[in-house]
Amino acid sequence: MDGTTIVAVKRDGKTVLAGDGQVTMGQSVVLKNNAVKVRRMYNDRVVVGFAGSVADAFTLSSRFEEMLQKFSGNLLRSAVELAQSWRTDKYLRNLEAMMITADADKILIISGDGNVIEPETINGTCVCAIGSGGNYALASAKALATHTKLGAKEIAVEAMKIAGEICIFTNNNLTVEVI
Repeated sequence: MDGTTIVAVKRDGKTVLAGDGQVTMGQSVVLKNNAVKVRRMYNDRVVVGFAGSVADAFTLSSRFEEMLQKFSGNLLRSAVELAQSWRTDKYLRNLEAMMITADADKILIISGDGNVIEPETINGTCVCAIGSGGNYALASAKALATHTKLGAKEIAVEAMKIAGEICIFTNNNLTVEVI
């Protein structure tokens, strides 16, 4: 069970994560249309979106929440510690998922190979995306950020709509969280 799209946009002091609600089994069966893959953590100060195997994503999300508690909500430190665990722990190493994490100051991508990536900011806007429709959402969000005056939420929602029209593993039943 996998297939999803998560996009993050930071612009004008607002950070937005948006994710679709589709859960797919294999290449041809939609199991659920209204899954929530974006959620708030650590007293609503951190937002996480995950893509990949559902069970693996939940495991990583739970581990990340533990790290946030351990490091008093420090996003970067929590992400680095999770990535290190992910790489070295025999059980975690086999998990197939990715996460975008964000707080009011920073957006980070945490990948399954132990990388923590801070997306670049271009012309005051930071955009990143993961998942099966991630490249569609990323390209759409970058174009909207470059060529419009839309706010972060509008860019994220429009990028997800475009990805949902192209990627068969992405739908337009969105969860959107704004920090």
